[in-house]
Amino acid sequence: MTELHTRFIVDGMHCGACTGRVERALLAVPGVRQANANLMARNVTLHFDSPTEGGPASADLARSLEAAGYPVAEAEADLASDTDIPAELQSRARDTLLAHPAILSVETAARQIDVRYAQGAIAPSEMVRLLAPLGLEAKPRKAETPLPDRAHKQADETRKLRRDLIVSAALTLPVFILAMGSHLIPGMHHLIEMTIGERLSWVIQLVLTTLVLLGPGRIFLTLGLPALQRGTPEMNSLVALGALAAWGYSTLVTLVPYMVPESARGVYFEAAATIVTLILLGRWFEARAKGRAGEAISRLVGLRPDTARVERGEQIIDLPVAELAAGDLVHLPPGARVAADGIVTEGQGWIDEAMLTGEAAPVEKSEGSSITGGTVNGTVPLVYRVTATGTETVLARIIAMVEEAQGGKLPVQALVDRVTRVFVPVVIGLSLLTFLIWMIAGQGFTHALVAGISVMIIACPCAMGLATPVSILVGTGRAAEMGLLFRRGDALQRLAEVKTIAFDKTGTLTEGRPVLSDLIAAPDSPPATETLRLAAGIEARSEHPLAHAILQGAETRGLVPAQAKRVRSQTGRGLTGEADGHKLVIGNAAALNEHGIATDTLSDQADALAAKGKTPIWIGIDGQLAALMAVSDPIKPQAVETVQALEKAHVETAMISGDLRRTAQSVAQGLGIGTVVAEVLPDGKVAAIEDMKRKGTTAFVGDGINDAPALAAADIGIAIGTGTDVAIETAEVVLMQGDPRGVGQAVHLSRAVMRNIRENLFWAFAYNAALIPVAMGVLVPFGGPGMSPLLAAAAMAFSSTFVVTNALRLRRLKL
Repeated sequence: MTELHTRFIVDGMHCGACTGRVERALLAVPGVRQANANLMARNVTLHFDSPTEGGPASADLARSLEAAGYPVAEAEADLASDTDIPAELQSRARDTLLAHPAILSVETAARQIDVRYAQGAIAPSEMVRLLAPLGLEAKPRKAETPLPDRAHKQADETRKLRRDLIVSAALTLPVFILAMGSHLIPGMHHLIEMTIGERLSWVIQLVLTTLVLLGPGRIFLTLGLPALQRGTPEMNSLVALGALAAWGYSTLVTLVPYMVPESARGVYFEAAATIVTLILLGRWFEARAKGRAGEAISRLVGLRPDTARVERGEQIIDLPVAELAAGDLVHLPPGARVAADGIVTEGQGWIDEAMLTGEAAPVEKSEGSSITGGTVNGTVPLVYRVTATGTETVLARIIAMVEEAQGGKLPVQALVDRVTRVFVPVVIGLSLLTFLIWMIAGQGFTHALVAGISVMIIACPCAMGLATPVSILVGTGRAAEMGLLFRRGDALQRLAEVKTIAFDKTGTLTEGRPVLSDLIAAPDSPPATETLRLAAGIEARSEHPLAHAILQGAETRGLVPAQAKRVRSQTGRGLTGEADGHKLVIGNAAALNEHGIATDTLSDQADALAAKGKTPIWIGIDGQLAALMAVSDPIKPQAVETVQALEKAHVETAMISGDLRRTAQSVAQGLGIGTVVAEVLPDGKVAAIEDMKRKGTTAFVGDGINDAPALAAADIGIAIGTGTDVAIETAEVVLMQGDPRGVGQAVHLSRAVMRNIRENLFWAFAYNAALIPVAMGVLVPFGGPGMSPLLAAAAMAFSSTFVVTNALRLRRLKL
């Protein structure tokens, strides 16, 4: 069964309960396998069966969301053709486009194709590419408008909230002064009575409060009341009910006072207006904090340049980056950002790859070197050939990984979802119960109404809903800045619980490339450097990895390899050949013994080198032992620090390697790793991981294709970013630097994020557990409502702001 996936922007989600309703609405559609709604990013990621195999069409999914009150953000594209499109080709074009999970509907005409699609999930230029294999040449009728990224959308929301807050506060202030002035300012009540009178004061408050509710407060009514009508009340429903109850009762007292007992003739316009103003204030603070929380994605998106200097014939022109194609030659001026992934064809300079790896030191690039879009050129102009564009670039993949992780749900979120699902209906029930209790207790309609409104306003599912996603958002963003990519959000929780971390050896704890580490001349033989020069000439004719190490060893010592001829390879033995008139044998001891060359004089040294995990290589010249070399894969300088950091974090370490047991144990001993599994194939690595998982949550760190099965088998797979794409795609966490210290940093970060989530959840639940009874008056010994609606609104606004602000502390986390 073919599985499709897409992402819809759903701007209508405003609280933790909303995400649950969005997911349930989608999961109710046959064929939907998975739905993950992200409150912070205001989107939902979907996995569903292909429509050709009985799955839902994208339009069906959009309709189900609209029916639930959460419409998908849509956009339209007009694709124009210069020639008439035959009817058969129109039909094929329609089917091709509708097969894409982001396209909702397609209408075709003789020279035009109108497409309705999910905003942000596909671009018109991608639609053109989908149609190209059909032989249909089309282009967007108007220039493609870049979709505002999350930062711009958040900034727009923040500006709108600020504007609404200012208007609401300006209208509320006179209401507050007229209503509360007599309690706060001596003589204020007498002044109002002597000037405008109490009745006109109430009318003024009615007009201003109505303007507040119909203006800045309209969002609560337009979102909350329809949700209440659908039987799925949410946070806006509570605010709308509370404000309308205060306004409605006060309006009744003002316009038809004879319908209310004289003892109960009081107005609460200031409660309705101030509730709206305070909650807008809290949401403004929250929106500002969310904007700072999502800065990591914004900075990544900002790394994309708008244009590139491209060769076209004999000219160099500036083109939009969106129009680049693989094979284009791009000229990169000093200090400019690389527009797309590519290979350097001209020039030699340095590239700042800090955005990719977190390392400040520039990396040298020359002809044949790969460069990554978004990185910054140094002081030397370069020319490179584009190899990947659009969503295929490393930067785009990094952004996608971070967004996916930020949208992920941790297992702990399941509890929160269950609570928020029933929270708002329970609060409405408690509000009605409070009203009835105080009426029965004889406190009167006014006191009972105030108590009911206070209960409705004090409850804050927003804080519960934000507690987990905002910490994930900030934590994964901070990780991305440090070159740590969490491909799935749930890896944060599992990594925080890790008991054992197993490492692959080659390329993970070691450099992954052999180097010449030792050179020992035999007694009565030529100088060791002369022997190495001759050997390098022979090895230059070999493709063996150890040959490359010997050549590099000669070059670092300033030696020019000798001219060699008649070079022959002996499988499993080594090489023979002639260099500068001398006959050489290079290989293991068996190879030299076969040529009658004794190795006894240096056998002790060879054993000592082998015991250290090094590979001895013998050299014989003209029938005599000339030298003993050793090649080793050096341990990464940071590996020891990595193991020590994990031990301090009470995480056990192990090594699983396909290398020789003696070599693996030597490396493990040098690092302080106690558990070693060596000489195993990929399936042996999986078996070792399964065995370790019996002790608790286990992570595996690797970089090669042969590590992919173990990365998938472990509870958390951690891939070294300098490794193969297969390893990276299999892992949940990617270390972009190839520095093993990132493993310890990832563990530290995950534990900090989980600690932050627990703090947020404690606050959100404790806040409601403590203050709802206070608002009901249960904890007030002498009767009467325990908290005014004004204080309730202020407390509710503070709750959400506290959760977001607490999560923002993760931005300063030092790894």
